[in-house]
Amino acid sequence: MLAPQPLGLYIHLPWCVSKCPYCDFNSHALKGELPAEDYLEALMLDLQADLPMAWGRTVSTVFFGGGTPSLFSADQIDRILCQVRSLVQLSPEAEITLEANPGTIEYDSFSSYRHAGINRVSLGAQSFDDDALRAIGRIHGSDEIQRAVESLKSAGMDNFNIDLMYGLPGQTVDGAVNDVMQALACIPTHVSHYQLTLEPNTRFAASPPKLPGDDIQWEMQEECSALFVESGFQGYEISAWSRPDKVCRHNLNYWRFGDYLGIGAGAHSKITLNAESRIVRLAKHRHPKQYMDARNNREFRAEMRALSPEERVFEYFLNRLRLSEPIKFEEYSGCTGLDPNHVAPMIESAVNKGLLEVHQDCWVQTELGRRFNNDLQAIFLK
Repeated sequence: MLAPQPLGLYIHLPWCVSKCPYCDFNSHALKGELPAEDYLEALMLDLQADLPMAWGRTVSTVFFGGGTPSLFSADQIDRILCQVRSLVQLSPEAEITLEANPGTIEYDSFSSYRHAGINRVSLGAQSFDDDALRAIGRIHGSDEIQRAVESLKSAGMDNFNIDLMYGLPGQTVDGAVNDVMQALACIPTHVSHYQLTLEPNTRFAASPPKLPGDDIQWEMQEECSALFVESGFQGYEISAWSRPDKVCRHNLNYWRFGDYLGIGAGAHSKITLNAESRIVRLAKHRHPKQYMDARNNREFRAEMRALSPEERVFEYFLNRLRLSEPIKFEEYSGCTGLDPNHVAPMIESAVNKGLLEVHQDCWVQTELGRRFNNDLQAIFLK
């Protein structure tokens, strides 16, 4: 039996100053003037079209992702949030996150964003080493990261994340550890720390840089993880570290297989329709022009489909196994509408490989399962 799920709202703002060579997100280098007015109109019409799937439900988190959402002014972000509040029940305690890049050309003052309703910022630093930043095509330097952090603090924006990557071209273990030390010195509440991977359809995939070997990258992960723990951070997800009670609630909802509406070019949604015993996924038109042109007929959706039982199983475990917390049988049934016995052969396979343990009321990843998480996830792809 499907259980009611928390609901988040993702708002995709797809433009960047330039496209990073490792990025496989639906982002587009801005050429000319930002078409903000047309895009904002499309966003609200898009949200209105999706509202029947979420009548009466409270939105507990909002996430402005991209692209570089901070290319939009604080006034434009304020207008979006005002219209969101007029259309949905937004919790008074909602976590509202804005992704931003540490370049003054790309953002309004953080004080202005805070007054617009933003109460959490995710800063795309990636590294504090200028050579490493150039190697991955970033257009900012370490000095701009420090200025952005100072701006955040002076604006009273004390809940912020720093994005870091490791395994960068030419990076050493000491270099990766130094990045974490400099990030922690900024006193963030959260750090996203993830390995650079060469994704298909990126410039790096077409012309791969030389990356550190697997053993070196594993040493980077181990030493950086130890540093986070020593500094009082908890690793609640594969690539996410937070101070106590400062987890990213929006992303946590993804990983727990909660529901979310996604508006904007290429945005995805996952909605549980309890009355119909269905879980549906939606995707919006990817290209910003096609998306904005959809204002004429209100057909923003490129795809909408119900998840089969097999897809529910794989998507649930693909997300849920990113978290370090145990998986209760009751939670699995409520999120998927399936009996735990449905996955008994897969669970047995994971147990036999030493990747998972079965407790009285839950499944628990072993240390081996956390290390070989991709192998564990793959067991549920049937």
